[in-house]
Amino acid sequence: MTTETTAPSNFLRTIIEDDLKSAACKTIVTRFPPEPNGYLHIGHAKSICLNFGLARDYGGRCHLRFDDTNPAKEELEYIESIKESVRWLGFDWGEHLYYASDYFEQLYQWAEHLIQQGKAYVEDLSAEEIRGHRGTLTEPGKESPWRNRSVEENLALFRSMKAGEFPDGAKVLRAKIDMASPNLNLRDPVLYRIIHAPHPHVGDAWKIYPMYDFAHGQSDAIEGITHSICTLEFESHKPLYNWFLDNLPVPARPRQFEFARLNLTYTVMSKRKLHELVTQNIVSGWDDPRLPTLMGLARRGYTPESIRAFCDRIGVGRSDSWIDMSILEECVRDDLNERAPRALAVLRPLRVVIDNYPEQQVEQFEAANHPQNPEMGSRKVSFSRELYIEQDDFMEMPSKGFFRMTPGAEVRLRYTYIVRCTGVVKDDNGSVIEVHCQYDPDSRGGSAADGRKIKGTIHWVSAGHAVETEVRLFDRLFNDPNPDRGGADYKQFLNPLSMETLRNCKLEPSLIGSDHEIRYQFERQGYFRPDPKDSTPSNPVFNRIVTLKDNWSKK
Repeated sequence: MTTETTAPSNFLRTIIEDDLKSAACKTIVTRFPPEPNGYLHIGHAKSICLNFGLARDYGGRCHLRFDDTNPAKEELEYIESIKESVRWLGFDWGEHLYYASDYFEQLYQWAEHLIQQGKAYVEDLSAEEIRGHRGTLTEPGKESPWRNRSVEENLALFRSMKAGEFPDGAKVLRAKIDMASPNLNLRDPVLYRIIHAPHPHVGDAWKIYPMYDFAHGQSDAIEGITHSICTLEFESHKPLYNWFLDNLPVPARPRQFEFARLNLTYTVMSKRKLHELVTQNIVSGWDDPRLPTLMGLARRGYTPESIRAFCDRIGVGRSDSWIDMSILEECVRDDLNERAPRALAVLRPLRVVIDNYPEQQVEQFEAANHPQNPEMGSRKVSFSRELYIEQDDFMEMPSKGFFRMTPGAEVRLRYTYIVRCTGVVKDDNGSVIEVHCQYDPDSRGGSAADGRKIKGTIHWVSAGHAVETEVRLFDRLFNDPNPDRGGADYKQFLNPLSMETLRNCKLEPSLIGSDHEIRYQFERQGYFRPDPKDSTPSNPVFNRIVTLKDNWSKK
């Protein structure tokens, strides 16, 4: 029975709806099958949302399965981070958590079945020699001299491999298919290799491990997966996926469908490259807020709702395309604009003295926590004779169209009064370090009593009440939209300004003790959140999540 859904239609939804209507399957079962050799990134989010979303919308279930077939690269840390990322994104696998390693005994028995059927053999050629025999897209491969070993010899050797009697790389098990096939994946692919390394899930129980292609489809079959959904780079692997299902006594017959992977500008999503960035200390870790990892985006302050909205917006297609980073940033802006309370913060402070304001006087002004959502309430902000404003909000020799603070001109201080700049104090280098003003006592609330128009409004923080803290301004990690075009030299495109740390920022005191799950809009600055690792209640460190508008469109 088809479940009604308002989600955007795509070719996979059409397939599933047709399957349900035709009773080709009764219950939709999908899976998200990451290899635990790194942290998940934004590209995985598309697959997570797709697989879990389809199962949810059509009354089925989605499994989380770790394709943990290579202990040399897999770690428990990665397993736990993947679970955390899927939960953070808003999905739950319930009781359906699986590991390919749980099926190693069954996979081994199926490998022996292929040997007994004369469809697999033990190979003595080295990995380099196997590649040399493989051929090209225009030339057929060359058969191995070990291809025609007897069933008995192959079984004995394979069992010796399992017993750990050979060193790494000494032998592999290959399928016997067709060395002249136009599909290179069918030219006697490797099924098992020898790896003497502890496994994060099954320990030292095994000395041989199945290749991904051999384990993947059979794991789908064991779990009763109905729709095995993967990205387009696996399309050429589908004939091999089906060959295994055709030649093994599997309990079910899953079908594979491919969709276009997510290619995002101004970043890299190769696990190998992300691993290099981490291990070479170019970034601070897998959760560095500049990385496209889900833990990095979460630490920076992206919300799971904004990631899910992004995945919905870009859709699901069959053709690879590039998605501009600005679309992801716009999704988080749209989400935070609705939910983020407002606050006053001065990141690069310039002292302002209001000479005609009483020295000891402090006034409280009501400030809305969200101008469009009155249900979010308001807060009191303190106003005094000495304030801080942004350095960029003052210009001694104003350019055309500059309507902020400048000598002789009036400007409105947000929520409070109109002030006129009357003079400046400079240091020995001629830089302005203090601005002096006069305020209009009759302009409380920011409106002139005589009705004169004031073009500029700027934000501020009371010097006597400000909290000094650190703010980190994150930007795109690369300054080229396609750093992968550099190949191995992709790091040449690293953006040297991807993180700027400001240490004497002045924030309104209401931000002390902020819950790190709360995101704020610092008025006129962007969206920020306390860093969940480096902040303390008494000393918050704020991360900029995103600016208020796309600054890169002008670059």
